[in-house]
Amino acid sequence: MHPGLPLRDTILNYKLYKERKDMRSIRDIYKIGTGPSSSHTMGPARAAVLFRDEHPEADKFQAILYGSLSKTGQGHGTDRALRDAFAPIEAEVIFSEEDPQNLKHPNTLDLIAWREDKELGRIRIESIGGGDIVIEGREEDNQGEETYMENSFAEILQFCQYRYVDLVEYIEMNEGPDIWDYLIGVWHVMTRSVEEGLSRTGELPGGLHIQRKAKYMFEHIVETKHPELVECQKVCSYAYAVSEQNADNGTIVTAPTCGACGVLPAVLYYFKDKRNLSDLDIAHALGVAGLFGELAKRNASVSGAECGCQAEVGVACSMAAAAACQAFGYNIHQIEYAAEVSLEHHLGLTCDPICGLVQVPCIERNAVAAMRAINSANIAYFLTGTRNISYDMVLKSMYYTGLDMNQRYRETAEGGLARIYTRRGK
Repeated sequence: MHPGLPLRDTILNYKLYKERKDMRSIRDIYKIGTGPSSSHTMGPARAAVLFRDEHPEADKFQAILYGSLSKTGQGHGTDRALRDAFAPIEAEVIFSEEDPQNLKHPNTLDLIAWREDKELGRIRIESIGGGDIVIEGREEDNQGEETYMENSFAEILQFCQYRYVDLVEYIEMNEGPDIWDYLIGVWHVMTRSVEEGLSRTGELPGGLHIQRKAKYMFEHIVETKHPELVECQKVCSYAYAVSEQNADNGTIVTAPTCGACGVLPAVLYYFKDKRNLSDLDIAHALGVAGLFGELAKRNASVSGAECGCQAEVGVACSMAAAAACQAFGYNIHQIEYAAEVSLEHHLGLTCDPICGLVQVPCIERNAVAAMRAINSANIAYFLTGTRNISYDMVLKSMYYTGLDMNQRYRETAEGGLARIYTRRGK
């Protein structure tokens, strides 16, 4: 646990900062899959498939969940995801009460393979957020190929200024031109998640009796209202649509996680028509957003269990703000400022899902963050020249804030709204 430092010392002390690695492809930040949680369902399911393939002779599997996975796994559907991944082989899922402070990561699980009651093998998995996993003892095998030599925005900015390129050109230099086709495909999935979410009604699963709201919000937009109200209602309905699809186990794109998947598509879906953006324009915006998401994943965290919702919705908001600025044609300094402002004003945001479900406050939080991303882009247009805080500084601050945060507020459903709701006897 980080002992707690004054903000200035925290920002400047590189020795205590998370080990910095060169960035992977921005494809890594955008994973297509089903909700409701990238760390609680996508990551464990991926681990289960890998382990199952390593032990084809097994007649039974066992999964032991620790930390946040144990505390909120039932609400998130971790047990269901694991059983589906191991099917048709029997799988026993155990929710352990072991103290997560003894673990390297709060999202940890053990997988054990059996045949005729004899253990064939076991591995320990860390589900580190965004659908990524690390297998203990195989850390190097799970880091993926590094795509970028730069590992901070300051280094990216320096490179772009030295080579006289913008962020889109910088991305293509490192990823290759086929990255745009990939991101157009990502955008099409995002679009479907918005449009399907806007068409659905009914109650979300899980027992909270939460009704879908996106369709109602969208169909009751009154164009004669003040323009800013219409904008808010449209953007929020799009964010609700995607987030409700996620909560209902629908297909979505992590951006950077399932729990924060509604922010970025809501902003881009709104501006696509308003600004007459092409698919390629959107792909460029997604690329720029992906840079900031990858910086957060490499240098801090996108895991609610590790750093709270500031690492999920906060990072999603910074990605959406950067994407909006790219779509608006803003310069590199304005883009960074918008991303920094968005994340800065999510610092300290807790992850306190009621009953362990990705519904309350998660869905509404996506909508609010989408609007904050637009506001941050607007601020960046006017005030970029006056700032003295960088995106890198805010990332460090976010990471340390997350480590200092009481464990109850990091995706355990034991603090905040989750605790108050439970105490009411719901």
